[in-house]
Formats: sequence, structure tokens, C-alpha cells
Amino acid sequence: MSLKFSRRDFLKSIAVAAAMLTAGCSPKRDTQQGPVDQVEAEKWVKGVCRYCGTGCGVLAGVKGNKIVAVKGDPDCPVNRGRLCVKGILLAKIIDTPDRVLKPLIKKDGQFVEATWDEALDLIVAKFKEAIEQYGPDSVGFYGSGQTLAEETYTMQKIMRAGIGTNNIDGNPRTCMASAVAGYITTFGEDEPMGTYADIEAADTFFLIGSNMAEAHPVLFSRLVDRKNSNPNVKIIVADPRKTRTCDIADYHLPFVPSRDLALMNAMAYTIIEEGRTDEKFIAEHTEFVKGADEKLTYDQFKAFLQDYAPEKVADSCGIPAATIREVARLFSQGDRNTMSMWCMGLNQRTRGVWVNNLVHNLHLLTGKICRPGNTPFSLTGQPSACGSVRETGGLSHLLPAHRMVANEKHRQELAQLWGVESLPAKPGYHTLEMFKAAVTGDLKCLWVMTTNPGQSLPNLNYYRPGMEKTFLVVSEAYHPTRTSELADVVLPSALWMEKEGVYGNGERRTQHIAQAIKPPGEAKPDLWAIIEFAKRMGYEKLVPFNTPEEVWAEYQECQKGTAMMLASYKRLREGHGFTWPVPDDNSPETYIRYAEGYDPYVKPGEGIKFYGKPSGRAIIYARPQQDAQEMPDTEYPFFLTTGRILEHWHTGTMTFNVKELKNAVPEMYVEIHPDDAARLGIADGDLVDVTSRRATCKLKAKINGRGQPRQGLVYVPFHDQVLERMINFVLLDAFDPGSKQPEYKICAVKLAKSA
Repeated sequence: MSLKFSRRDFLKSIAVAAAMLTAGCSPKRDTQQGPVDQVEAEKWVKGVCRYCGTGCGVLAGVKGNKIVAVKGDPDCPVNRGRLCVKGILLAKIIDTPDRVLKPLIKKDGQFVEATWDEALDLIVAKFKEAIEQYGPDSVGFYGSGQTLAEETYTMQKIMRAGIGTNNIDGNPRTCMASAVAGYITTFGEDEPMGTYADIEAADTFFLIGSNMAEAHPVLFSRLVDRKNSNPNVKIIVADPRKTRTCDIADYHLPFVPSRDLALMNAMAYTIIEEGRTDEKFIAEHTEFVKGADEKLTYDQFKAFLQDYAPEKVADSCGIPAATIREVARLFSQGDRNTMSMWCMGLNQRTRGVWVNNLVHNLHLLTGKICRPGNTPFSLTGQPSACGSVRETGGLSHLLPAHRMVANEKHRQELAQLWGVESLPAKPGYHTLEMFKAAVTGDLKCLWVMTTNPGQSLPNLNYYRPGMEKTFLVVSEAYHPTRTSELADVVLPSALWMEKEGVYGNGERRTQHIAQAIKPPGEAKPDLWAIIEFAKRMGYEKLVPFNTPEEVWAEYQECQKGTAMMLASYKRLREGHGFTWPVPDDNSPETYIRYAEGYDPYVKPGEGIKFYGKPSGRAIIYARPQQDAQEMPDTEYPFFLTTGRILEHWHTGTMTFNVKELKNAVPEMYVEIHPDDAARLGIADGDLVDVTSRRATCKLKAKINGRGQPRQGLVYVPFHDQVLERMINFVLLDAFDPGSKQPEYKICAVKLAKSA
């Protein structure tokens, strides 16, 4: 990297930017990360950040065939030139010692280099053998919210229309499935109706199950800007752990883990009891339901809430009744706009769908929805969980453009488009079923792409042996990972801006990523590998693609007749992303769905129409409090929860390759409340055994760190790759019956100083 300033100055600028972001004092919008502009790049190429679901626009500085620097794209409306510390250091994830440069095949327990032909021929032989002997459901594909949309679309088409199985799932099942089911059950359509622009229009923010300051720092900086610009802006943070996000909160509600259903029902009770509802909106745009489809009257819903008066649930929630009433009043205040935001804290639960429904309830009861600054907004964990999985049909029960496998009409539409007689009607294995089928031997072949389930799944002692047992193909840029080490074949993947494609972020923004450099060695774009696999399997007519743009053109055909029309490749290449629906090249992007004057599918005079439901009405659900599947007891007296930190991302395959990030937090730890630590005789830095009914993890204690859990709760980040510190061995693999999303956020553990 050729720079016009010293390395010390560069690192200092990064440290200042990171500190400013997490402290809520991020660089101003026209700042291009200061000295990065002085990098001697030959050109700057437009792309999207490789990390979280925010979808920050980036410009990659290229010199020769190397990306020498990354800066924020000032013309991208998501980040307006800002980046967090991970984004600033993106260039360093590319040229690393553990990049896979050639295909690898495991022979006699050891990996040996192979040609692409050898690797692909072996994969095809194994898949064909399994399908012939055991049927199409004996094989599967596990993808990611980090793949490109074109990759997932093509692979799901091969699996469904070629092989004849719906055994295609992905890691968004583990992070966003409950949000998907929450939107669909309440509104009939997936994904938020609002966008990030609501941040600048809202007066009250209700943040629950999200540590924005560390997990979505650029969005957090926009939230801080909004608060700093208007003294009337108020922020409510509901989280059992005090986090950096709480530093700007007007109210922090450290509720008892899993009792947030009771908390939000108590807020709804207060809103109704005190006459703070929007009765006209309720009458015209909602209906009430209990369970799956039992209709209720408004009065019956009010009767259901009688058990959730704040005074009745305050002790069980751990929040004073007066505080519950105060935040309910603030949320519902008529002259204020209210935006709710949440993430994994709500989704990774055995009742994640229900608790998502309850957030929507609060907005529907108050009419604070489908207007600027009024929206329930699910924050997305991965850069393209929406665009590359939820939208392309990358889950076992989904089809492209928000169609459903269980819907015969949807299957027929796609079968006709794809030129096949029919598509399989039975939903395939969801994530935990898929990896369980590998354990039982029912799944003979599994292809994993751009994800690391050997580290990221819960209850790993159960699932890792299955990955060794099945014929496992791993497409990955790095090796070894905790998944690729279990593989039979490792395919070297082009990484990030070494290929062209499309990401879709958390606000429905579809964005194009240009290829900036060629991949190293024999690494290839995953789309190339998928197409080559299809040819060898005999599906060349089904997959006639040569370029990502050709895939996109067919994918757009799938969107016709739906309300999920995406922008054309031409517009995406030229622009900085478009929030769908975008019906044609002359259409503007859509700020607010379901609202007249914004959404092209709402006709003049319709006002607000939730057209995903046959009635055009959204559903307010009666959802009772239900505790987590595993609550503390005398033997395991602590709650355990897990999450992300600013410096690292998911399983660390990228961030642990960046020296500055790894050195900042080289290993993970267990946060313990000071009173709990004192009672157990644990001091800061002591090695602690964190033990569940499944496993023990050895971690250093962190007392009074950047976060502080409430008493009785401990917190562990899940990024560490060292087996003894991989907290997912300890976690429970229970899952939500509606979304099939695992309960990463809550299980019971005991603590003891390590011997």
C-alpha cells in the first residue's frame, strides 16, 4: 500500500473514527475517512460493505490488481460516506495467508490440491450416486446472507427444478427467520415497510434486542445525529444487558430474559387503558387474531390483555410498573413519530415470531405505521440476508419473489417460467433439520457456501460429527475454518469485489457490487462453480447463464405479478441502490410500502392497504407470555446470552485476518455482573468455566467491561475460533416452531472458577 502519510497516522485515524462512531460522535457526512483519500489508487470502484446488513456503500481504491484502500461512498444514501472500523479495514481481508487458492480434496484424512475438473467431477459423482440410490431429498445446499443474489437464485433453481428437492436453506434461518415470519403473519408480506430515512423523521425510538452501537454502528451514528439535532428526541432501549447503545438512552429497561412478551403486552394494555390508541386506524386497517387463525373481537383482545396490566407483570418482567407506563405513553404520544428497531435479541428465540408480532401490535394500535418516522423496522444481520436469501427463495419453504413452496399457484407460476412440469411441494429441511439429517445419515451430500456452520450452529457437539459423516462440499475464501476442516472438498471462492453481483440490505435497498480485481490463484466466483456443477449434472438448459446480468434478467421475470419488483442491472450499475418495489426503469424507488403516494401498488383513494392480506388489513395478535425453553434453576442458575461486538463479525473468518481488529479483541470473554462475580469469588481476568447441560466453555471473566448484564445473566460474544472458547458448544438447539429459528439468546448455565 503506497501512502502519502505515515502508517501511524493511518492507524490513528482509524482508531479515532471507531471511537467516534461507538461514542456517537461519528465523522461528519462529507468526511471520506480523512487520509484514505490520499492513497495512490489508480481508480475507485463502487461496491457494498462485506459485513452487516446495513449495506454501506464503499469505494475500493485499486492499484494494479490489488485493493489498497476502502472509503465510504458519499453518494450512497445508506452511509453518506461513513464507515465503521471494520469497513475502513476491508482491504485487509483479501490478501491473507489462509486464502484458498486451489480446490482441495480430502484423501486419507488429509487435504491435497486438485484441479477444478477433479473436484467438480467428484462432487457430481457423489450427488448423482446419492440421488440415484436414496432419492433427491438425500442431498442439500446450505447458503448464506453473504452470497450474491445471483448465486442463491441459480442454486435454488437447480435444487428445485433440476434435482427435485426443496432441501435448500441458509444461515438467515439462524438470524432473521423470526422477523420474516413476523412480517408475513402480521402484514402478509415480508420485509419492512419503512427505510433508514425514517430515522431522520422519528421523535421516539424503541430499540429492543439490538445493540446498534456495536452491531450496526453506522446506523447508530445516524440515530445519534437525530438525537443531537433535536432535544425532543427520546430513546427507549429494552435489553437485559447494559450496552454502549444505552449510553444515549433516555430509558433503559433491563427486563428479565424472555419476559419481553409480557413487557410489550403491558405496554399495549397501557395504551388501550389510557385511551392512547388510534381507533379510526384500528377500525379501518386491522383485525384481531388468537393463535394461528382464531378471530377475536376488539373487546376480546382487550380482555386478553387484562392479565398484563403493568402492576401485574412488573415483578416477573423486572421493570417497575410506573416505568412501563411511562414508556408506553412516550411510544404512543400523538404528536410524536415512533420508530421501533430490533435484531437478534428478538429473533433468536423459541418465541421469536410472537415477540415480533407484539412489536407490530404497538404500531398498529397507535396507527404509528406507514408514515414518515413511524415504522416497525427489523435490523438485518448479514449484508444480503434479505436480497440473497429472503427475496431469491433461499430457504426451504420459500420460492423467489416472496413466493411460498406450500402455495400450489406459486409453484405453478415458477414451473411454467422455468419450463418444467412441476416443482416439489414438500418444504425441505430447515437448518437444524438439515444438519440433524447429516447426523442420522439421511442426508448423504451437503454443499455449504460462504458460511461456517461448524462454528455457528448451536449445540455443536451434536452437529459437527454429522458434517464429518456426510459428503461435505464447502465453498469458501478461507481455509481452514471450523467447517472447511470437516469437508471432503473445499472449493476456492472469489471474495467480495473479486466478482460482480448484487446485495440487498435491510431497508429493501438493492445494490450492485462491481468487480474491482481478479481473484487470486485458481479461486473462482461461486456463480461460476454453480453453473459448472449444473452442466455436469445435465441441467445446462435449466441454467443457460454465462454472466450475473443474465441471471438477474431471469430473476426479474420471476418478480412479475408480485409487489417485489427490483431495479434493472443497468440502473443498479449506474446508481447507488434502489429501495423496492421499482416496477420499471422509469419508476422511483419506494420509501414507504402499503401507503398511498409512496407505494405504486396502492391505488389513489386506498390510503393504507396491507395488500399482502386478502382483507387488506394487518393482524393484531393476542400472544401470551411464554418463557424460554430452558430457564435457570438451582443447578444452572444463570441465563446465558450471546452476541456481536464492534471489532469482530460472526465467526471471525474475515475479522481475525485483520491484525488491528484481532489485536483489539484477541479472544472472547464472559461478562458477569459485579455482584454475581463477587458472590462467586471471580475477579476480572479470572478463567471461568461456563457450563450448560451440553458442554463447558473456558473464558476469561470481564467485570465492568463495555457491557454489563443484569444480575443472573452472563454474556459471551461468539466469534472466537478456539475450540475451548467456542460458546456455541454450550448453547441449546431449541427452535421457534413457526420460524424454525434457533434460540441462541437464552439457555441456562452455571459458573465456576476454572481449576
